[in-house]
Parts: sequence; C-alpha cells; structure tokens
Amino acid sequence: MLQTSTFQVYNASAGSGKTFTLVKQYLKVLLTSNDLFMFQKVLAVTFTNKAAGEMKERVLFYLEEFAEGSESDLFKNILSETNLDATIIQERSKKILEAILKNYAAFSITTIDSFTHKIIKSFAFDLGLSLNFEVEMDAISLLNEAVDVLISKIGTDQKLTNLLIEYSLDKIDDDKSWDISKDLNDFAKVLLNEDDLKHFRKLADKKLDDFFELKNKIQKSNKGIEKEYKVFGNEVLSFIETSGVQLSDFAYTGEYPKHFEKLTKLRFLKFDDLKFDARLNTVIEDGKNLFAGKASAASKDTIEEISEQLRLYYYQSKDLYNRTYSSYLLNKITLKSIIPLAVLNQC
Repeated sequence: MLQTSTFQVYNASAGSGKTFTLVKQYLKVLLTSNDLFMFQKVLAVTFTNKAAGEMKERVLFYLEEFAEGSESDLFKNILSETNLDATIIQERSKKILEAILKNYAAFSITTIDSFTHKIIKSFAFDLGLSLNFEVEMDAISLLNEAVDVLISKIGTDQKLTNLLIEYSLDKIDDDKSWDISKDLNDFAKVLLNEDDLKHFRKLADKKLDDFFELKNKIQKSNKGIEKEYKVFGNEVLSFIETSGVQLSDFAYTGEYPKHFEKLTKLRFLKFDDLKFDARLNTVIEDGKNLFAGKASAASKDTIEEISEQLRLYYYQSKDLYNRTYSSYLLNKITLKSIIPLAVLNQC
C-alpha cells in the first residue's frame, strides 16, 4: 500500500498570497495538536529577516484574533479544513499564544542562514570550531577585491579600458585625482544596500555600449546647455563693454557683470554658485541703482540709461536658469555615477 506523501508544494508568484498560505498551514499544525508547545517542535524557515518577522507577526496576530473569538476569513478556512470546532480553536489559540509569549525564544520562524548557524553552533566542537565563534561577512573587502579584478582587466578588455580611461580624463578635467579605484570602491557600496540593489539588478542585461550611449546623450545635452549660457553671458558682457563702462563701475564691486561671467563658466561652477535669491536679485526687483557710488558721473549716467536693458537681461538669465539648471545638475550627477555603474555592472 502506497503511503501518501507528507510533503506539500505550493507554487505561486510574488504577491499571490504565499505568506497567508504558509501561516495558515503553520496554524493548522499548532491548533490540531493537543500539545500546547507544538510550536517548539515546528521549524518554519524563510529567506530574509523581513519575511521571517512578517510571518511571526501574522501568526501572533491571528492567534490573538482567534482567541478573542473573531471569525475572520482565515478562521473560517481553518474551521473548514480541520475537524475542530470554533470553541476549541478559540481556547487553544489563547493557550498557545500565552505559551509562545512565555517561551518566545523557542518560537522558531527564522531565516535559512540563522538556522544553519544554529546547527553549526551545536556541532562546533565536532567541526573543530571555537565554541564562541562568530560569523562575519566582510562585504567591503569582497567589493574592493572585485573592483581590483575589474581594474586588472585594463589593457585586455578594450571597451572597459576605453571607459576607464575616459573616466580618468573626466576626473582630471574636473581638477580631481585621476585615480579611479577609490571612486569605484565607494560607489560599489550601493550593492550592500537592499533598496539600491533591487534597482541595480534591473541593469543586469545592459551592456557597456548601452552605458556609452546614455553617457554621450547626457553629455550632448549638457554641452548644449553650457553653450546656451556661454553665448548669452558673452552677449551681455559685450553689451556692457560696448556701452563704454567698466565692470568696476557697477555696484558691489561689479556684482552685475560677475553674474554673467558665471554664465560663461557654467561647467566649473558649484551647484549653488548661481543664485537668484541674493542681493543682486533684490537690487533688480527693488529698482535700486546698478552703478557703484564711486563710479564717475559719466559712467553712472550711462548705466542708468541702459538699466532697463540690463534688468531685462537679468530676468532672461533667471528664466534660462529656471528652464535648464535643474536638468543640468541632474545630468552632472548622473554623469558622475554612470561610469562606476557601468563598470560595476560587469562584476
């Protein structure tokens, strides 16, 4: 006579209720036993601490719910799938819940690694291990080693070589050290964060060429913005020069023309170097004099004559800033990350 298998397999996709089903099966095992401490003899194993914690929480929640006489969907499911009546389920739930809370350390819903660690701990002497050994995962060292392996491919993998050389040159252009190893090691730490890692995994099928293409597209966009700023900044500076006044003739040691000089050097500015909520903005908004008190009478007259156009130029620069600067900064941040991201994606 063939014996019925004691194994039950549940196939289900993400979000389809696996945890609910497993909790139901776990509760059925506890409630159909006359042993109130059956939970000490049942092992529930899952992959992550989060999942284990969620399952424990649900078991305790439903036991409390059953003990209070609440007839939820799960209660009805257990009632229909067992020979128990509602009164027995309620009484046993109350006693089992009390027993678990008093012996919580024996409430074995845990992760696979915690379970295997417990087994190894039990047989530490037989395995030749210290009785008080600790498991330590030096993830940083592993990441550093992986980065070193990638860097060692320079000269053998042509695409990777070109990518890393280009990255070094970009760093030199930004007046930073050409050494890329520290950048890559620092960036690799995103792999230790589960929230970041799930996004990183979406890039698994991307090739180096895909990253090159994105990098070139972003660079082209930013160069276009830089050119627009430079052309406009030079136009205003040329207008001032043609008017015959000196930059020092403007108030606050030439604050107005300095604003447009910044536009011509957009690539080298810090993110907060361009401001439209500071003193110059107040001067423009309040219609105050743009000329310096020590400027000659002729220069003051000239600046006053062209002040309307100067204010218009300022508002145009403000509009340009509002239209493009946030995208420009986002592109710069992306460009700093895209090559480390492309390199680490080869791990």
